[in-house]
Amino acid sequence: MRLCESLFFFSSAIRVKSFVFGLKLQRVKAREPMESMSPISCPTTPRWNQDRPFLTGRFHQETRPSSKLADSKRSSSSSGVDQAIGCYDTALQELIVIDDLLSALVGIEGRYISIERFHGKEDSIAFQVDRSMELALQELAKRIFPLCEYYLLIDQFVESSSQFKNGLVNHAFAAALRALLLDYQAMVAQLEHQFRLERLSIQGLWFYCQPMMGSMRALAAVVQQASTKHFVGSGVLNLLQSQAKAMAGDNSVRSLLEKMTECASNAYLSILERWVYEGIIEDPYGEFFIAENRSLKKESLSQDSTAKYWSQRYSLKDTIPGFLANIAATILTTGKYLNVMRECGHNVQVPLSERSKLTIFGSNHHYLECIKAAHEFASIELVNLIKDKYDLVGRLRSIKHYLLLDQGDFLVHFMDIAREELNKKVHEVSVEKLQSLLDLALRTTAAAADPCHEDLTCCVDRASLLTTLGMHKDSDSNSIEDPVSITGLETFSLSYKVQWPLSIVISKKALSKYQLIFRFLFHCKHVERQLCGAWQIHQGIRSMNSKGTAIPRSSLLCRSMLKFISSLLHYLTFEVLEPNWHVMHDRLQSTRSVDEVIQHHEFFLDKCLRGCLLLLPDVLKKMEKLKSVCLQYAAATQWLISSSIDINSQSHPQKTMIRDTIVTESIFNFEREFNTELQSLGPVLSKGSQAEPYLTHLSQWILGVSKE
Repeated sequence: MRLCESLFFFSSAIRVKSFVFGLKLQRVKAREPMESMSPISCPTTPRWNQDRPFLTGRFHQETRPSSKLADSKRSSSSSGVDQAIGCYDTALQELIVIDDLLSALVGIEGRYISIERFHGKEDSIAFQVDRSMELALQELAKRIFPLCEYYLLIDQFVESSSQFKNGLVNHAFAAALRALLLDYQAMVAQLEHQFRLERLSIQGLWFYCQPMMGSMRALAAVVQQASTKHFVGSGVLNLLQSQAKAMAGDNSVRSLLEKMTECASNAYLSILERWVYEGIIEDPYGEFFIAENRSLKKESLSQDSTAKYWSQRYSLKDTIPGFLANIAATILTTGKYLNVMRECGHNVQVPLSERSKLTIFGSNHHYLECIKAAHEFASIELVNLIKDKYDLVGRLRSIKHYLLLDQGDFLVHFMDIAREELNKKVHEVSVEKLQSLLDLALRTTAAAADPCHEDLTCCVDRASLLTTLGMHKDSDSNSIEDPVSITGLETFSLSYKVQWPLSIVISKKALSKYQLIFRFLFHCKHVERQLCGAWQIHQGIRSMNSKGTAIPRSSLLCRSMLKFISSLLHYLTFEVLEPNWHVMHDRLQSTRSVDEVIQHHEFFLDKCLRGCLLLLPDVLKKMEKLKSVCLQYAAATQWLISSSIDINSQSHPQKTMIRDTIVTESIFNFEREFNTELQSLGPVLSKGSQAEPYLTHLSQWILGVSKE
């Protein structure tokens, strides 16, 4: 009964260790908050668990003097302590070998069968027999030795994988293996019972061992590879699945490996269930294929111009279980949507009626249907929350009113009262004063009726639009930017306060694009206002006799410039911004997920940026040069007109001729520079229209203006 007592001891030790392990795991989970699972901190295995190998069943796995003692016993037959097995007859040798083999089957050395360990790149275990044994018995024993080695490998893996640091998947896999080993040990105990009744021969022992050989071989291969490559989590599941597929020709082994996969995946699927049903990652050992970056906060969406929060707060790892690979992105977004609603204080979970325990077995793909149903629920709930409770479309329309100049009455008033401050050098502009003037303009115009107007703020950049877009080069000899001459008019912009969760859609990155469009439109409006002022000056002297002066020529130039800038603004507003806005608005009505909302919004902004020429360096530089010429002319108009009037009133012919020549030459220079730039813009637009068809209309208009 020696072996039966040993097996009973092993079973008791395993149950004790499992109980202790469960208690420790519960204590660890009780200490750690459910929401704060990273950074990963695993408790260590207590020292007493390593110093007392007889409690864990590891005593037969370690190199110890017992094998040397067995060698010494075998080599000291002359002293009479223990004779070599070859001294006995064949029948007695068979009984001795069966007794030793029954011990070896559970990893215990016998009198004439020893365990040898070989250390190298990969540690290995081998069983050795006394060389004096009958050759036939040696051969039969060696056939059974692989099963003994498989048992040792699996048992060693069970012990090592039960440590906390190896994760829940390895814990579950080890528990399934432990249950299998208990059945295996029960089989060995039954064989020993038959042996005690003298009903078991060595051929019968081999016969009964054969059915377990294939299964133990497959499991040993799995655990050896898992141990060598230190697989955890997804790696273990993928290994089990690949081995199960490789065993397609052996139904029993394949079924066993599929059962092991199911058992090992239960803990993993529990983490997955919490994520897709509640939006919470409960991953104490970092095994889940979704990583959480806690350093990224939702507040960063209003500060980070790259909008990393939505794409990087939760991200996919490289190791994804094979059975979830095709639906990993859906799983990621499902939890993200639920997480957003939870952070909004809207504690929404997938209804219990739609929940189902996620399990995988065989060809059953019910878990995929459950995940898709959870994703659809989370998507619709979050979209409805953002659209209805937080009025996403209303916010976008408000931004359109202010940053895309859809409602420009407040802007006219603001430009009137802030003209003096905006004309200052960029480093002299007071943002606080501009903000107070902006608030005044908003309160005294139709914008006061908009409840969102208080979220509008002003800001002043330190570089021109070309520099901000990365299109300005210091080495460019034709550069129109002089850093000293930059004023607030070139750098002024509006910003908009966006709260969570709308900041997911209207992030800092999206607002930066709105601001680029606003700066271009705002400066075009400024140029138009200046040219309108110049045109009013011309209209004010229509009653005077301007014959023989440069005033008529100046009037024609002013009209051409005004037509240019007015048509440019008309193109930007009615051919780029409005049509694209309506397309986005219509698409948002039928969206079913926040990712689609973000995609449509980003597509709208990118198309507007390109349509507004902000992504076309050659065209934008030409436009900026033309606007610069228009501003220079508008600034000189007062002097040109007054000089022309003074020429008619002066009585000194020589002075009059000189001054008239100067005035005429100045107007001619403005006209020549404007027409030259306008004509050179035509070919640039025609060339760009091949790749950007929307430039065709603008190109035709430019060519029409240049012919006037």
